[in-house]
Amino acid sequence: MSRFSKLIPTHSAGVTAVDNDRSAVINIGGVEHRMVLTTRATKAIAGRYGGLEDLSQKLMQSEHFEEALDEIVWLLTLLCNQSILIYNLRHKNAPKELLTEEEVELLTSPLELASYKDAITEAMFKGTARDILSESEGVGSKNETAG
Repeated sequence: MSRFSKLIPTHSAGVTAVDNDRSAVINIGGVEHRMVLTTRATKAIAGRYGGLEDLSQKLMQSEHFEEALDEIVWLLTLLCNQSILIYNLRHKNAPKELLTEEEVELLTSPLELASYKDAITEAMFKGTARDILSESEGVGSKNETAG
């Protein structure tokens, strides 16, 4: 049992409330996957693109359709694997296999990849949202967030 497991309430499917608050769900090949922007994913994105703010610019400026698809597949795989890695951290005796870029390519169509844009944006927003001070409600009010 992890030292953090007592701090995080768990729901029936092994997903925590924290995961729900930080994730966006997509369906790949008939299986639901949660996309989560973690610190590890942020570091990988920074290494590949220079930072989160440079990500959308890179995706929009890809000169070749194949290159743009590769970047979207990489990002989807990265974000989906974060929830699997979190699950594996909490369930060391029953780990799940990570999703591969090849699986994402085979189990999706270009039209589906385009439709995942909103879910990617949602996962990124939830991963970067932070609580701000509200004079009437005190520190850490969840009613106001900044992205």
